[in-house]
Amino acid sequence: MASGTVDANGMKLWFDTVGDDDGAPLLLVAGLGGQAINWHEEFCWGLADRGFLVIRFDNRDAGLSQFLDDPVDLHAAAAAFLGGAAVEAPYRLTDLATDAVGLLDALDIDRAHVLGSSLGGMIAQTIAIEHPSRVQSLTSLMSTTGERDLLLPEADVLALLLEPVGPSLDDALASARRWAGAVGSPDHLDDELIVEMTRRAFERSPRRDGTLRQLVALVASPSREAGLSALEVPTLVVHGTADRLIRPEGGRRTAELVPGAQLLELEGMGHDLPRFFWAPLIEQVTALAARS
Repeated sequence: MASGTVDANGMKLWFDTVGDDDGAPLLLVAGLGGQAINWHEEFCWGLADRGFLVIRFDNRDAGLSQFLDDPVDLHAAAAAFLGGAAVEAPYRLTDLATDAVGLLDALDIDRAHVLGSSLGGMIAQTIAIEHPSRVQSLTSLMSTTGERDLLLPEADVLALLLEPVGPSLDDALASARRWAGAVGSPDHLDDELIVEMTRRAFERSPRRDGTLRQLVALVASPSREAGLSALEVPTLVVHGTADRLIRPEGGRRTAELVPGAQLLELEGMGHDLPRFFWAPLIEQVTALAARS
C-alpha cells in the first residue's frame, strides 16, 4: 500500500493505493467535499481481492490535497444557475478531471478503470469524454449528465445542501446525521458507520470551505450531453431508486445517452453507499472490467 502527495495539473494531490501493484488500476473519484477515505477500506479491499489496484485520492479543495483560497458567492452562483446565466467559478469540472489525469501521469499509469460517485461521477464522465485514451472503463455512480433540469434535487434537500455547517466535530456529526436522514438509504442507515466516517474525516482534515468551490465548479460546468452521446468507453451506470439528491432520472438519462451503457438500479439505495450495496457494486464493476 503506497501513499503520498504528487504534483498534478499544478495541484498537490494526496493519494493512496490498495492492492497489488500489478493489479488492474482502478481510480476512485470522491464526491462533493468528500475525502479519499470516504471510500471505506473494506470496500477497497473487496475490489483489490478481485484483481484491482485501487487508487484513492483527494480532489483539490478536499482532504489532504491542495486547497484554494478564492472566495465564491454561492447565492450569486445559484441565482445565475437557476436563471440560465453563466456562473463565475475559480475552476470547473474539466480542471478536476485534468487533475485526476495528472495523478495517473505521476503514477505512470497509462489507462485505468474509473469509478466516480456523485460529483465524482461527473468528474469521471469528464475524464472519459476529454481523455478517452486514459479510461479502460467508466462506472458512473449516483451521478448525472449536467443537464440543468436533472441537477435540481427535491426542495428540502436543496435547502439542506445550502445549509452552512459549524466548525466543530459535533457540528459535523449533526450535519452528517441530518444528511443521512434526508438522502440516505432508508432501510440501511448505519449510525455507527456515519459516526466513524465523519469523525475520521474531521480529524484528518476539518477544513470545509473547499466544498463551496467544488459546488460552484459543478454548476458552472456545461452539460455533458453531447460528450456522453459520443463516448466509446465501456460504461456502467449505477443509481439508487431512493436517491433524493440526484434523482434516479439522472442515472437513467446518463445510461440513455452513452452508447451501449449498462444501467444498474439498486432498489432502496439513496445517495450513499452502505455496506448492503458493496457486494453488488463490486460484482458489476469487476464484470465491466472483464468485458472491457
